[in-house]
Amino acid sequence: MTITEALNARRTIRLFQQLPVRREDLTALLEAARVTSCAGNQQRLRYTVVTEPALAERLFALTAYGALVRPRRSPVWGVSAPTAFIVVTAPAPATTLAYADAGAAIQSIQLAATERGLGCCWLGAIRRADIQALLQLPPESDVLFVVAIGHPAEHPVQEDTDDPKAVQYYLDDHDTLHVPKLTLQQLVDWR
Repeated sequence: MTITEALNARRTIRLFQQLPVRREDLTALLEAARVTSCAGNQQRLRYTVVTEPALAERLFALTAYGALVRPRRSPVWGVSAPTAFIVVTAPAPATTLAYADAGAAIQSIQLAATERGLGCCWLGAIRRADIQALLQLPPESDVLFVVAIGHPAEHPVQEDTDDPKAVQYYLDDHDTLHVPKLTLQQLVDWR
């Protein structure tokens, strides 16, 4: 799979098969994050991987998924929930550069997951202080994001649109998730 193919194939996954994610796959995702560009090569980010089922269930309870498609895309623990999580942290107080680094690293995680046939959901709707306490993370680190990972149980589709008012993702009558993306013509001003 080329990088362009991975970019076009990658979609956010919110429903997962109840299969464990292999450690070697998670390691590959973390390697992709590790070598990603970061501001000043400061390498601020740290990663906590959660796969142990009891802890993963408690972490899952501190996350929220897809406000525009609730409740049909709200995963249920033990039925359609992710089976692995990567918690992304940075030194406190987290700076704008740390969040930029996290965005780049998470994009790399997503592309590596797509290459391996895995799905992810980049989660920002999380209870950060509760996650910090649950994972017993040191007070000198801030929880930035959580990436939910697993084997996809859905296949969202991308569609192009020229209408800036028509970019909300939605479920059709067949329960397929559609993700409208603005065309380049709508996004780029060539000079």
